[in-house]
Amino acid sequence: MPPIMRRRQNCAMQAAFLTRHGSRETDGCLRKAQFHRDLWCAFTVQNWILDFGRPVVMIFCPLEWFPLNRPSAGDYFHMLYNITTPFLLLKLIERSPKTLPRSAVYLCIITFVMGSSAHLVGDSINHRLLLSGYQLHLSVRENPIMRNLRPQALIDSFELLQYYDESLGHCMWSVPLFLILFLYFTGCFTIVKSEKKMPVSAWLLLGPSGLYYWYLVTEGQIFIPFIFTFFAMTATVMHQKRKGFLPDSNGLFLLYSFSISLVLVTVWVVYLWKDAVLRKKYPGVMYIPEPWALYTLHLRDKHMPLAD
Repeated sequence: MPPIMRRRQNCAMQAAFLTRHGSRETDGCLRKAQFHRDLWCAFTVQNWILDFGRPVVMIFCPLEWFPLNRPSAGDYFHMLYNITTPFLLLKLIERSPKTLPRSAVYLCIITFVMGSSAHLVGDSINHRLLLSGYQLHLSVRENPIMRNLRPQALIDSFELLQYYDESLGHCMWSVPLFLILFLYFTGCFTIVKSEKKMPVSAWLLLGPSGLYYWYLVTEGQIFIPFIFTFFAMTATVMHQKRKGFLPDSNGLFLLYSFSISLVLVTVWVVYLWKDAVLRKKYPGVMYIPEPWALYTLHLRDKHMPLAD
């Protein structure tokens, strides 16, 4: 068959496919969907610098530069993170081939900012306590610096602070974050064969991205929303595959990043499974120790002098 006739036949088959499955869903899948190299690179770099680098900068900056009664360098990193992350998420949604529900996106962004702001305050005080000898691998009441605190009712206030930081704050920013990523992922499907492969830049960013999601899940204690998002993404792939769609390069990058993170979380849990001290803080089946709890348990005294 001549090449021209073959191309015409393929176009006719594609048109019939679109008619059978509905134009609204397939219009987005046929748009040119290139890998968003600039956004994914910016997202990965700002996550590593502003999120992971935040406590590192705070620990190694001299106390004379940032007194304990003033915002630390890590706090400024956190403030910048609360601005750049919603901006990058909105830019990511703008480039989605599929039109996503605006109300859901706006509500997620608003909730994300509220949660990350609550986490900013709690995390800031928490790291100041760390400089005073607070041990993250112990509960609030078991910490030595809390035992001599008077009046004892102040311990309840610190437990409330930890609740806003570790529970409510983490929940309010992690759930909207994963929901936005999932909404974006639902539009990352195509029937164009050339768009089903990841470029070299995507493979280069895959390792740092997957490693960061491991840190996010373990340090933020947000395994449940993470695993539900991963299962939802997997189910979406299976559902779309029956219709003839497969993830494009952006969808594959997100799916592979989550897969790498899940493998790393599994290795992390297995490695620390028999740690008796961490087991006491994280009882039950959901045993996922925080990296900074491991740091205060085994490494902190070797690297960080405590404040007077």
